[in-house]
Amino acid sequence: MKILTVEDDAVSRAVLRQSLAKLGHEAVEAEDGNAAWDLLQRTDSVRVVVSDWIMPNSDGLELCKRVRARTDREYVYFVLLTSRDATGENRMAAADAGVDDFLTKPLEYSDLWTRLRVAERILRYTTQVRQLEEMLPICSYCKKIRDDQNYWQQLEGYISERTGSDFSHSVCPDCYQRMILPEIERMKAAAKPKASRERKH
Repeated sequence: MKILTVEDDAVSRAVLRQSLAKLGHEAVEAEDGNAAWDLLQRTDSVRVVVSDWIMPNSDGLELCKRVRARTDREYVYFVLLTSRDATGENRMAAADAGVDDFLTKPLEYSDLWTRLRVAERILRYTTQVRQLEEMLPICSYCKKIRDDQNYWQQLEGYISERTGSDFSHSVCPDCYQRMILPEIERMKAAAKPKASRERKH
């Protein structure tokens, strides 16, 4: 996997590069948020960013906000490097900005391995969801979906098989007005003649 590392300290950048190489990943490097943003604009192959928080010119939080503002690209998993004494308030601000995960400095190899395993799973799911959104053959009438074996099945079953998601069923307000209320009125109207016949007997 190609991973963008954003770090203004040359030694820390080298540690990240070596750690990623040991894990079988390719590191693409940038010295600050502006350089990282320029690189991301030129390529679609980077799906993970590991960025220091405090940097000159443009910091990691600003970079994350810019990445999240893009809507025309594949999802990018964003890991922010923080100091061990980072406050809970700072971490909440980072999460609100769209940061997916945190790594504390100095970097632990095992922590990096764990975060990247999670990133790989999340990115796999986001790719599957995008493919579902772009390529679903769906019936215009009954809304069933055709799978790879040319079998038509309900939307819930199709998504559940591929993502493990469970569904709870309800009725939206529009369908309640359009479908449910008229059906209730029909049932009431059908019940009135029956009730009047029973009274006569």
